[in-house]
Amino acid sequence: MSKRVLIRPHLTEKSYQLQQDGKYTFVVHLKASKPEIRSAVENRFPGTIVTDVRTMVVPGKRRRQFRQGKMIEGRTSGYKKAVITLDPDGEQIEISPDM
Repeated sequence: MSKRVLIRPHLTEKSYQLQQDGKYTFVVHLKASKPEIRSAVENRFPGTIVTDVRTMVVPGKRRRQFRQGKMIEGRTSGYKKAVITLDPDGEQIEISPDM
């Protein structure tokens, strides 16, 4: 697969709490499958062993602005999110906000 599977880490308060349990959250390509996500994480971070991959598609939201007497409507982009569980015996991932 030639497309980029892992786009960026998804860093929120909840994802920081999940990291204590060995679970890491990434924004992934919309057409990426679970086996592709698993191999991408294991290739990107050598020494890690992925035990579980859970994915979800987050839909885009409607946004409205009132500008210059007119209502402007639009949508934010949707994305696919993956929660990766790592084996505690393997290496752990060090995620920084500038990744």
